[in-house]
Order: sequence, then C-alpha cells, then structure tokens
Amino acid sequence: MAHSLLHQERYRHAFDHVGEPGSRLLIPTPALVCDLDLLSQNILLMASRVSAAGVSVRPHVKSHKSAFVARRQLEAGAVGLSCAKVAEAEAIVDRLASDGYDRPVSILLTSPLVGAASATRVADLAARCDLMAVADHPEGVDELAEACAAADVSVTVLCDVDVGTRRTGVIGPSEALVVVDRIAQSSHLDFGGVQGYGGHLQHIHDRGERRAGAEDSAQRLHVVIAALERSGHGVSLRTGGGTGTAVIDGDIGLLNELQPGSYVFMDREYHDALGDDPEGQFQQSLMVTTTVISANQPGFVTVDAGLKSMATDAGSPLVMGHESAERYEFFGDEHGLVTSGPHSSFRRGDRLELVPPHCDPTVDRYDFIWLVRDHVLVGVADVDARGCSQ
Repeated sequence: MAHSLLHQERYRHAFDHVGEPGSRLLIPTPALVCDLDLLSQNILLMASRVSAAGVSVRPHVKSHKSAFVARRQLEAGAVGLSCAKVAEAEAIVDRLASDGYDRPVSILLTSPLVGAASATRVADLAARCDLMAVADHPEGVDELAEACAAADVSVTVLCDVDVGTRRTGVIGPSEALVVVDRIAQSSHLDFGGVQGYGGHLQHIHDRGERRAGAEDSAQRLHVVIAALERSGHGVSLRTGGGTGTAVIDGDIGLLNELQPGSYVFMDREYHDALGDDPEGQFQQSLMVTTTVISANQPGFVTVDAGLKSMATDAGSPLVMGHESAERYEFFGDEHGLVTSGPHSSFRRGDRLELVPPHCDPTVDRYDFIWLVRDHVLVGVADVDARGCSQ
C-alpha cells in the first residue's frame, strides 16, 4: 500500500493518523474510497462460487486497474488476470514484480490487436509473464506471429467469437476456422481455445431474460467450438462471462473460465440491474466521498464531486444512506447538487458517500484508492493502470 503521496504535504495530515479511530474523516475530498473488508468479502465470494461451479476465474483488471486488488484476487485462487489493453497488462505485471510477487502471472489480453507496434509490445510482454492474446482476423494472427518470431517467444492465441455483443469476434464457424488455421501455421503461436464475452447481457434487469440471452450466446459459441473440433482443433479453454452472468454461466456449463470484473466494487448500474439476484449479492465496497461546500440555498446543498469525479455514462450516483430521500445531480465540472428535503439537515462541511454509477471509468479518474475499515483509514492502493488505454 506504499505510494508516493505519503511524501506529499497535502496528504500528510491524513497519513499522520492512519490506523486511528475517525481517521477516515481526514481523507481530502473528492476521493475514491474502498472498504477493504467488503472488497475482501467480494473476492472470496466469487472465488467460492466459481469453485463450486467447477470453473476457473480470471478477473478483469479493467474494473480496478490496481495491482493491489489483482494480487488479492490471485491469492484467492484466480488462475490469472484479464486485461483489456496491452498498457494495462504492462502496468499490472510490472507493479506486481516490483512489489515482490514472485509467482508466474498468467495474463489474457481480451481485445484484438492491430498493427506491428502493438504486436511487438505483446511479444515484449510475453517475456515477463505467461501471456495469452485473442484474435478475430487472420491479419492480426500474422502480425502476432511475425513479432513473436522476431523476439523468439511463444504466445497462446484464442479465437475471439462474437456471441451477440457485435463489438469484436469472428461472426461464425467458417471465419473462426480461418483464424485458427492461421494460428496453427505459426511456430511461435499456440492455439489455446476461444473467448466469448456477452457484454450485452451483463446489465439486463430481468434474470430470466438475462439467462435466455446467456443461453443464446452459449449456443453461438458452441457452434464454433463444434466446428473447430470437427476440423481437428482441440478447444481446451472457453473463457468469457462477466459479473452479471457469473452464476448463470456456471450453471450453463459451456465456459470453463469466467472473466468478471465489477464484482470487486459493484456500482449503481449493477445494483439497479441485479437487485437481489444471486449475481447481485456482492457488496458495494467502492464509493466517492464528497464534502458539502455550500448549504446556502433552500432545498439542496452543493458538494465538491462533479463531472470530473465519476463517470456519467450510466446516469447519476446514489447518496449512500439517503437513497430514497435525497438525489444527486451533476452541477458542473467540479460540483454536484444533492437535494436536501425537509427531513435532512446537510450542513457545510458534512461528508457524503456516493455510489458510483459505473465503477470502471470512475476508477480511471483517480491516481489512488483510499482504503478504509469502518471509520479508520488503513492505507492507499495505486490505480497503477490509470489511463492505460493503448
């Protein structure tokens, strides 16, 4: 939990009181704050659920972008980590190594890569971890093969399959065969299996509809797997899934590895979608702490967390402890408006906790996460892969 901010004067007052009762109130706001006990509970709950389903978990780093969290997921039994981008993987692998994590780390890059420069970075990264990449076009395979041959390294490549999201992936078995045949032709690439991520399913509110969608996606993936196996390609790894379909995917049984990400933190969007479903049983561990900076107007107060403090693609945050009575509205780049009804008495200097609408891009707005237990500040965790979008 070491961080350069320990030496920054503006944070000294908070760190002088780490571990003391009430020290949480000394965190400068707006701030990204995580309840360490709830985070740990979420990690262990997912680990136990996938174990009971007989599948592996490869959590997605894009939700937390932190080697601190990634290490705890690995220590709880994760077989490896999923990373959306090369830069994200580079940051996490390097930070784990610098922190003394001496076990081999298995990394899956879940987005197809384009261009020789990206392929060269993948080959360089393969020398520092057990690396897998995905491809959905034969040209992407060729670029990876050339870079790996030049670096004399081997990379396992999965065929990315579109299972309904329509974002990436081959669209059917004939296209998959072209990609996989090309992988098999390279002496520096190994075919490892398929990826089928149903991103379009994760926030469906009705669980029956979510399950029907997951079954349809599984059938699309099964058709591709069957075609590959008939052509002599063994499909050992079948990876995909997310927080919203984690239990459902385990029940369906086609995937043998899941890639959930948001379960470590949760957010308002998932809370609204999953409710009391089994997939919604993870705790809200992440919040944006904000301070009332003005209470002069009737009916509302102004807080110091605005558009720059959290992602807005999924609407507004919830005000924790006041979810049904008070409402947050964005009030500018630096400010938010929180309604103050007849039964509330928010005053200047009061601290409020906001449930982020969408945790992934909210985390990417911060350099670090303050770690707390109840009212006690216990440390910070770097957002090591902040801004790593290449």
